[in-house]
Amino acid sequence: MRVVGGRIAPGAVLAPGVSDPVLTTWRARGPVRAVVLVLHGGAENGLNVVRPWGLAYLRMVPLARQILRAGAPHGVEVRLLRNRVRGWNDPDLHPVADARWALRRIRAERPDVPVFLAGHSMGGRVALRVADEPEVRSVLALAPWTPIGEPVEPVTGKTVVIAHGTRDRITRPAESFAYAERAQAVARRVVRIEVMSEGHAMLYRPGVWNRLAREFALDAAGVASLTAWSVRPDQRLRLPG
Repeated sequence: MRVVGGRIAPGAVLAPGVSDPVLTTWRARGPVRAVVLVLHGGAENGLNVVRPWGLAYLRMVPLARQILRAGAPHGVEVRLLRNRVRGWNDPDLHPVADARWALRRIRAERPDVPVFLAGHSMGGRVALRVADEPEVRSVLALAPWTPIGEPVEPVTGKTVVIAHGTRDRITRPAESFAYAERAQAVARRVVRIEVMSEGHAMLYRPGVWNRLAREFALDAAGVASLTAWSVRPDQRLRLPG
């Protein structure tokens, strides 16, 4: 495991003392065929520094390890980003700037290697926003925050996988459904899985989320496709999970 930090490019200036984003890397076995960048959740507003023991960040560590366990033997490298601050903070969009910083770093270190994005909650929104980077092929958005009016243009030509708990009270399943409906017009393909009896924290049915993460890793490696793609396109937005 390797941990690196780095300075953000101008345009997202924060108060002195705010830590830089941190990128944790788990190496693939053998040549790298794909990189999965994992993005954690946060809050609508907040300039609190994201600590390594923060729950939103820690929630993604086991998921990143699931992706690594499935993908590393097939050349999938996993990177977990820790944002500088907790909030989305419109109009600054600090986590979007952090994710683009991470993608630039990956691009410099792994030129011509495709990147796959996996994000939870706010991290899902970030993943959908930065999918317009040329190296990004696919997005896995878990319980994503997709408010009304969230633009779908960034996922043009990309593969989008959304999974949302039916009992989520933090981000709204109805809004991710509306987003998926609109994204169908521009994305390469879209599927949305409804995780029954699950809330926002992904605690009640971990097997479903872990299985989806593993399938996403194998899809990134080009080893196997997601099971969801075997379903007819007209049934893909309310696929029970």
